[in-house]
Amino acid sequence: MTRIAINELSDNVSVEQAFQATDKQLRVNRQGGKYILLKLADRTGTISGMVWNADERMFESFHRGDYIFCRGRTQLHNGNLQIIVTELNRMSADDVDLSDFDRFDSKLAERLTDRLAELLTGLHNVHLRRLAKAFLDDAGFMSKLQIAPAAINNHHAYPGGLLQHTIDLIEIAQVIGPRYKGLDVELLMFGAFLHDLGKIDEITSGGESTYTDRGQLIGHLVIGVQMLDEKIRFLKAECDHELPIDLQTQLQHLILSHHGLLEFGSPRIPHTLEAIALHHIDNLDAKMAAALSIIDTDVSGSESWTNYHPGIGRKLWKPKS
Repeated sequence: MTRIAINELSDNVSVEQAFQATDKQLRVNRQGGKYILLKLADRTGTISGMVWNADERMFESFHRGDYIFCRGRTQLHNGNLQIIVTELNRMSADDVDLSDFDRFDSKLAERLTDRLAELLTGLHNVHLRRLAKAFLDDAGFMSKLQIAPAAINNHHAYPGGLLQHTIDLIEIAQVIGPRYKGLDVELLMFGAFLHDLGKIDEITSGGESTYTDRGQLIGHLVIGVQMLDEKIRFLKAECDHELPIDLQTQLQHLILSHHGLLEFGSPRIPHTLEAIALHHIDNLDAKMAAALSIIDTDVSGSESWTNYHPGIGRKLWKPKS
């Protein structure tokens, strides 16, 4: 049977093929029966899988990140496509075509890395430019940034997604910043670069995306401030260049406040023009990326509307090609 990519699956289609099991949960239904909730992936996306009448033996027969052969049928449930799995078996990586599952685009990553360097080395503020160079010259940091996802779900949740999200924000900042009197455009651009860098250590990269222990215990906002402070100390020790204290404080505030509200995880709400702008353009880019993903993966069959999506509480109008 020919393999069908996840983004090409439709309702009521028979499935007999390999997936990567990026997550699994053994649950109990209202009648006391056990079932397995799966998150199945290939290079084109992810889809939920349901295995009814399951048991511990089946659940323990494979691990998160393993490749599994699934037999079943697709089904629409609450507007989302899922697979009702009737049979599954663990597979060796030697028995699958790994190109079906590698979501990392190395050529795109190289282009995005060049664009990031172009944006940051073009800054006029000498302190920001030297700080940028400290990050860009760190080969270990850059290699992790290239493959990092920006999230586990919702927006830019794929290898390289964080780099794409970061550049999108810097370019948005470059466009909207000059419209507002008193706003430091370069400070906003650098805040856009810094704001989510902590996700490099908050979320695992390369295959299954999960939260690291450090990510669970500390979170990417605090990790991001730690990464910034490390580079500031490096500049002082290795390059004899010290950032002004007020600039350090402004950059730390941009990272710590970019979620906007205390209940959204920011230990401080935005208090500067740049922090207010950063919060809103970050939210804009995340929401637009999520909406575009919903439209791209919709299986409603309608040319004009997606299925109702519980995560955003609405249907979306599909733009005409």
